[in-house]
This record gives sequence, structure tokens and C-alpha cells, in this order.
Amino acid sequence: MIAVSLALLAIALLGAPLFVVIAASALTGFASKGIDLSAVVIEFHRIAETPVLVAIPLFTFAGYLLGESGAPQRIVRLTQAFLGWLPGGLAIVAIATCALFTAFTGASGVTIIALGALLYPAFQYAGYPERFSLGLITSSGSLGVLFAPSLPLILYGIVAQQLGVGRPVSIEQLFVAGLLPGLLMLVMLGAWSVWRNRGLRTPIAAFSWAEAFGAVRESAWEIPLPFVVLGGIYGGFFAVSEAAAVTVIYVLVVEVLVLREIPPARLPEIMRRSMVLVGAVLAILGMALASTNYLIDAEVPARLFEAVRSQISSPLTFLLVLNAFLLVLGMILDIFSAIVIMIPLILPMAVGYGIDPLHLGIVFLANMQIGYFTPPVGMNLFIASHRFGKPVLELCRAVLPFFFILLASVLIITYWPALSLALVR
Repeated sequence: MIAVSLALLAIALLGAPLFVVIAASALTGFASKGIDLSAVVIEFHRIAETPVLVAIPLFTFAGYLLGESGAPQRIVRLTQAFLGWLPGGLAIVAIATCALFTAFTGASGVTIIALGALLYPAFQYAGYPERFSLGLITSSGSLGVLFAPSLPLILYGIVAQQLGVGRPVSIEQLFVAGLLPGLLMLVMLGAWSVWRNRGLRTPIAAFSWAEAFGAVRESAWEIPLPFVVLGGIYGGFFAVSEAAAVTVIYVLVVEVLVLREIPPARLPEIMRRSMVLVGAVLAILGMALASTNYLIDAEVPARLFEAVRSQISSPLTFLLVLNAFLLVLGMILDIFSAIVIMIPLILPMAVGYGIDPLHLGIVFLANMQIGYFTPPVGMNLFIASHRFGKPVLELCRAVLPFFFILLASVLIITYWPALSLALVR
């Protein structure tokens, strides 16, 4: 078995796709136990029958459509009109806009690319320090993961449902559970940004009813979208998968037929690019759940829990160690792969320590959210370096204050479970 593990590590280091490595481990494990290899195919069929799974490709396609349209510019103008007059208003505009955009696109890198071109020149024009501007945009790009209809929230819910460990977890509950922790991160980052630039002597745009009315009129088609989707889910009018279908139809009609910002001829290309991401996520998900079945049959999670329990007896200490582990994981692995690979191992251990699966999901995603820009190898550091033409080392220094602010918020989320669970209860 050691030789097999070394071989799998070797092909991973040689650049084999992640789903291939996971599939090889699952097939090898089943073969060693004499289990028919069709178990892997059965696992794919099982997740294909999960009703909420259809929400992933639908929300992803809708997010890509929004990213290709003029929606980013209109969202920036809208938030600027209503928040730009505040002291440090532009920083608050950037934080709110990035969080909203990431929640719907599900990809923080897309947020930096789409909104960076709008926000960075605005910060320069307003006289904000360059290091602050780079750090805020790079770190804000990952905000929004905890807000519905975030794809990582949906994916965590699907994996947790398939495992069936602890109390049942629904996607709707996860959407509610992420609300207060997500707002905490936004408020802490916004408060520090305002305090940091308290002495900035630049003209602050006065609130203008004319500009506010113009921004609302220009964004008239985007403004109802969050209320329709989230109001429909929370109000019990439709399920998550139905909300995803409503979102796609709404965005298609608005961007293609009403505003005509996306020509019909471009739809196949946008669909292709969005489904490449979906295909990768689903391939990894299917293989990971098949591998999880082998691990459960081999009692690996139970043995792992006993090994950890022998060293760590306190749930508080376990959560502290988990936070450190997840920060490192977030630097080296994208959030979708991390969910489907690590949750089957972490969730049974957390339940063994008496941690609620909903709370674990929020803690997990909050850590992965800041792992995106954790120096020195966070993924968003390299995306921002390419987008703004700045050295990665300069961006590492720029994001450090934002990293520590959000790390403090993660610790509050971790050790104050009621923040995640109060609204659900």
C-alpha cells in the first residue's frame, strides 16, 4: 500500500489532473478489498440523482453571464452613489461590490479581473495609498463566499448530505448560517479601512439625489435579482435548484434580450467556459465521494479521529489546529477541491468533538476565503499580480493588514458558534 501511495504522489507531482489522482486512489482501494470497480460509477449515478446538484451549473452560467455584461460597472456606480459620500466611502464601495459579485459568480479570481479595472483607477484618483488599494482589492476579491447563492456553500451542503454525518444539513440552512459571519467580515474590514484612511484629505463626493436616481435607473434590471433569488428561497416559494433556474432565465432575458449587452452568438462560448469549471468540479466530486466510500469501509475517518483525539482532547484546541490547517490548505488548493477532498475526513472528526456540521461549514469556508490571498502562495496574489502588473512580493506586503483583520474575524466565527447558528435556530 505504501508503494501505491508513493506512485499516486509521484503522478500528482508530475502534473496529473486532481480527479485522475483521486480516481486512481479509489480504484486501487476498491481493488485491494475485492470490491467491484463499478462502485465508482455507482457513486457518479448517486450524486447525479441529487436534486440540488443542478443548481451548480445554472448558478455558474448565470455568474459568467453577469461577468461578461456591463453589470460590474453598474454595481460599482450604484454602490458609489449610495456609499461614496461616507468617509472612506470608496473602500466601503469596493468591499460591498466585491462581496456581492463573488457571491453570484462563485469565483474570487473573476471578481479581481472584472472589478479591478474599475476600482484600482478610482482609488488612485481619490488619492488612496497604492499599497492600501492593492491590498483591499486583492483581499476583497474573496469576500462573498459566505453569502448565498455562493457555489462553495452549495457544494459543502451536497458533500455533507452525501456523508450523512451528524445532524442533517440543508442548502437553505447554510445560506442563512453564512449571513451573520459574512457580515462580520465585511464590517470589520470596512471599519478598519475607514479608520486607516481617516486623515485622507481628498474631496469626498457629496450625496446627490440625481446621481442616486441615475444609478438606480441604470441598474434597474440588476437590483431585483438578489431579492427575487434570496427572497424566493427564504420565503419558501422555490427550492435552491428552482432559484438557480430562475436566475439563469432572468439574467439571459435581461442581458441578451433587454439590454442586449451579450450577443446571442457569444452564448455558446460563455456556456463552454462556465461548463469547463462545472465539469472539473463534478468530476472531482464524483471521484472524491467514491474514494470516501472506500475510506469509510476501511474505517479511516474513525482511526483518524482516534489518533487526533489521543493528542487533542478539547474541541477548542481542535478548532484552533483546524484553522491553522485550513489556512495552509487554502493557499495550495482551490476551494472546490478542498471541499470534496477534505470534508469527508474533517466532518466526522468535528462531529466527534460535538461541533455542529453547519458551524463547521462556515468555519471551513471562512478559512478558505482568506486562504485565497494568504502570503506567500495564495492564488489571488498571483491573479492580482498579473492584473495590476505588480510583483507578488509587493502584493504580499499589501494584503498583510487585511489578512490579520479577517483572521481575527475567523477566530470570532470559530469560537462564537451562535453567530452561525442563531438565525438557523
